[in-house]
Amino acid sequence: MTTEPIRGGESISPVAEAPRATWRDYLALTKPKVISLLLWTTLTAMVMAARGWPGLGLLVVVSLAGYASAGSAGVFNMIVDRDIDLRMKRTAKRPTSSGLISTRDAAIFGTALQVASFVGLWVWATPLAAWMSLAGFFTYVVVYTLWLKRTTWHNIVLGGAAGCFPPLVGWAAVTGDLNLFAWFLFAIIFFWTPVHFWALALMIKEEYREVGIPMLPVVHGDKLTVAQIGLYAVYTVVLSVMPVFIGEVGLLYFVVALLLGGLLLSRSWRLYRHVMGGQAVERRVAVPLYLYSMLYLALLFVAGAVDRVLTA
Repeated sequence: MTTEPIRGGESISPVAEAPRATWRDYLALTKPKVISLLLWTTLTAMVMAARGWPGLGLLVVVSLAGYASAGSAGVFNMIVDRDIDLRMKRTAKRPTSSGLISTRDAAIFGTALQVASFVGLWVWATPLAAWMSLAGFFTYVVVYTLWLKRTTWHNIVLGGAAGCFPPLVGWAAVTGDLNLFAWFLFAIIFFWTPVHFWALALMIKEEYREVGIPMLPVVHGDKLTVAQIGLYAVYTVVLSVMPVFIGEVGLLYFVVALLLGGLLLSRSWRLYRHVMGGQAVERRVAVPLYLYSMLYLALLFVAGAVDRVLTA
């Protein structure tokens, strides 16, 4: 805190200094809540690939590098979107939109994270894992944030592919290659993403409308959105059981996938009936699907890991 000079014997009130960014603010730039599920799919994919414990050293390297890469993508997303973040209630206090961290400082931080991630994976895991991680970064920042997000309602369908790369990173880190099962893991997340994200978009569509982001509920309304959610939920469940038929997983995974998928379809159907019945979207029907979709993916990957370990 600074104090202005005293003039004429009168004391001048101290002037508060502008707040400085702390490590917590830089951590917030990386979107840690979003990264947690991405890392989960990465690490469980490593167990699937190894059919057991992949080794503590490799787990630590991939965890740190995976966080750094996904965090870097989050940083550049906040830089690009700082104008719309400032106009949305839930994002207005982000470090970039609020001005707490400058664009220059954020860009340096994000670049450092991405370089460290790529080098770390290349040296201590495998080059393919490093390239897969970089591909995820590129898809999120360039394809989704810079290109699709503000131009088409297909943004989350195509741009959502960014979230599909973590299991490929984990698999490649263990094996150095990518087989058909690894690509099934990619596909499961690809078709799961619209179910998860559109359930959220339904609840905050007015915020997207105000800032001109063409999310599906804004462009085509609630009814088409819930219909698309139901369709992608079916795709997800069908894809989730396909690895059984190529011999990569067994009965345990199959049973769990059917149970988890049944609940996903049930909650999607409940939302569909609610909206198609002419009722406005309510949190009591949209939130359960949104939250369960995260649990669904986490448990499905656990089932895959456990099944492959037990049948190794």
